[in-house]
Amino acid sequence: MNIGTKVSFDDTAIAFESKSDAELYKMYLLFKMMNSNALVKIGGTLLNTALNLHLPVKFIIKQTVFNHFCGGETIEESERAIRELSRYHIGAILDYSVEGEGDEKSFDATRDELLRTVEKARGHALIPFSVFKVTGLIDINLLEKVQARQELTADERAAFERGRGRVNAICRRCHEAGVPVFVDAEESWIQETIDHLAYEMMALYNRERAIVYNTYQMYRHDRLDVIKRDYATAVQEGYYLGAKLVRGAYMEKERKRAQAMGYPDPINPTKEASDKLFDDALRFCIGHINHIYFCAGTHNEQSSYLLLDLMTEHNIAPNDRRVYFSQLYGMSDNLSYNLAKAGYNVAKYVPYGPVEAVMPYLLRRANENTAIAGQSSREFNLIKSEMDRRRAVRHR
Repeated sequence: MNIGTKVSFDDTAIAFESKSDAELYKMYLLFKMMNSNALVKIGGTLLNTALNLHLPVKFIIKQTVFNHFCGGETIEESERAIRELSRYHIGAILDYSVEGEGDEKSFDATRDELLRTVEKARGHALIPFSVFKVTGLIDINLLEKVQARQELTADERAAFERGRGRVNAICRRCHEAGVPVFVDAEESWIQETIDHLAYEMMALYNRERAIVYNTYQMYRHDRLDVIKRDYATAVQEGYYLGAKLVRGAYMEKERKRAQAMGYPDPINPTKEASDKLFDDALRFCIGHINHIYFCAGTHNEQSSYLLLDLMTEHNIAPNDRRVYFSQLYGMSDNLSYNLAKAGYNVAKYVPYGPVEAVMPYLLRRANENTAIAGQSSREFNLIKSEMDRRRAVRHR
């Protein structure tokens, strides 16, 4: 039998098994509000304004959208989410979601906090990965200047080397602790610089298995070619390729910049083209699994079913550590919980940080939910189906 048919992402009893009736109703109200694009935009603006004016809204935010999409304000507060997920065999990826202030002190503070997440994950089976953004460690303007091949001043060269040192410090600690780490993808005009830093780290730390994973945004039309090139390089140089596959997070910004500056749009022309590229990347990774460790970071049900089918065709066990599924905390529980119940490796990104500092992240999540065709509606309808199912059970 095809393993893919053993998992149903429509099974709401498994998807929401961890939620009480009261928690489910709270989710229902939250996603009902997020179904309204206008409400999300207006509400986000009002919340930001209220926080900037130091109005007493933090408690409301923390008890609603923050608690749903974030683990807590600190690593310690996130323990509740880690334990909750672990009860259902789902790993947690602690994601420090504070956007830095862009100075050396801020970069050092971010490095130190990221090292704390690695130490939390050390020997902790419930936390299978760490993660970081390079822009939390190196000035974005410097990354852009390096990618544009512009000449750096002596001070800029020194600043870039300090940034590289921060990246290396995190990857080295991950290697020592046996904790794989995702290097998150960012905008195309700095991504090449980020890629090269990731390759340097892979060459150092991916000799025995993949510790460092680079992230590939498959809504960029060149990314499958880049994965194939990176695979060939890894084989030639004797290390494992670590790859996290996502569809992407900066589409509107990318298109606006390309149009404004008059260069070709790096994004696929249609959603269907991005879906095809993502699925082709899954096929490539599975077909070359002896030298690739990868994570499918997706909320797309069809791509998830495809990966289940591919694993079956290639006789890859559900718990093979070379293959992971990942979703965001508070989203697509129908994927995460059903996959974990069937024995597949699943981990949720669990963002954390002070409420005020994490607001940009929360607003992006809300906007993405309304921007992705049907995403909020799908979440909302699944929650409603489970509420109906529970009512029917009680009235039998």
